[in-house]
Amino acid sequence: MRAIAMVMLSCAWVAPAWAAPDTVPGLWLSADKAAVIAFKACAEPKDALCGTIVWDKDAGTPDDACGVMIAKLNTWQDDAWRNGWVHDPRTRKNYKGIVRTKNDTLLVRAYIGTELLGETEIMTRVASIPAGCKPKETP
Repeated sequence: MRAIAMVMLSCAWVAPAWAAPDTVPGLWLSADKAAVIAFKACAEPKDALCGTIVWDKDAGTPDDACGVMIAKLNTWQDDAWRNGWVHDPRTRKNYKGIVRTKNDTLLVRAYIGTELLGETEIMTRVASIPAGCKPKETP
């Protein structure tokens, strides 16, 4: 019995530390360190998750992506935000997407068809937004 308990405890220790839906909101630095994305509840629907670029290394240039929404995911299911899309501002294409956290990293997976045929970008949490982006004027 003691051996079974030890095995169960060791398995729990090595299991991934997937988190709850409320661990995703915040500021995340892209893998290439070229952008900071703010993830928070969408304006509509309020129970969805949206990600918007709030800092871009190219701020003020023609390649400026400040203010571009790069994700809208509608439901939390199986330890991830799902049922929505992620946007690649470099290619200007939308893909099916999944967003999840593991420890202090954010995994954004973009795919076509099935999740297995996708690519994951690993982001790190940051505490603040560097200077650079200016608020976009609304018409």
